[in-house]
Amino acid sequence: MHVRDLNWMQLEEYLERDNRIVLPLGSTEQHAFLSLATDNILAERVAVEAAEPLGVPVLPVLPYGLTPTFASAYPGSPTLRLATYAALLRDLLDSLYGQGFWRVLIVNAHGGNTPAGSLAREWAAEHPDAQAIFHSWWVGPKVREVATAIDPEYSHANWGENFPWTRLPGVEPPQERKPMLDEYWTGYDDMILCYDIEKDNYSRVGMMLYGVSSWNWALVDNKVYGFGGEPYHGFNGNRETVLQIGAIRQVSVPQ
Repeated sequence: MHVRDLNWMQLEEYLERDNRIVLPLGSTEQHAFLSLATDNILAERVAVEAAEPLGVPVLPVLPYGLTPTFASAYPGSPTLRLATYAALLRDLLDSLYGQGFWRVLIVNAHGGNTPAGSLAREWAAEHPDAQAIFHSWWVGPKVREVATAIDPEYSHANWGENFPWTRLPGVEPPQERKPMLDEYWTGYDDMILCYDIEKDNYSRVGMMLYGVSSWNWALVDNKVYGFGGEPYHGFNGNRETVLQIGAIRQVSVPQ
């Protein structure tokens, strides 16, 4: 059930019998011909449809996330700094905990937000009487099984996120099937992404790409986290985090 459909007295009554709540995480960013709010729409819809049979309330989606590569190239794709995002999530978890919501499910719909999973685990370790579970809706064997049965090319802004509720009225997507790689991509190679620890930003050396999409990696407590797990990582003499991921496609970012 949507929190927006409740008043504070109804939630207070709910807390007398249950302490669970769901926090959806999204991102306002480009999704080709789909809505800029695609991640927000999917995060909230998945959360509500899963929680409604259990009578668990769902907070409004957090509509901004970590999308630095898109922010520099696509209008309407604002990003937060990693430090800002982590502080925001920690404040929300602390506030919910103080109100009596001791079991929080974080439903994520944006690959760049994966550092939030580390934050949730860290917060939960500091609150042994509470739970904060992070889950990206597309991750899991059942989702992958359904997706690959339809089409193995399952990625950002393609058919995997193309639903009536993410399409725009009057906007017709291309009818022909595009290849997974655009012409300027260099093919299989190692990906190198640099992150300046002191400036807390990413260099424009390149983008880590998964299928047709650009996914973000982030530095948290000197460990690199991102879509698909934790890659091999190291540091060079310029305080830059250097990632070298095999069989990942590389592209130069246009200046």
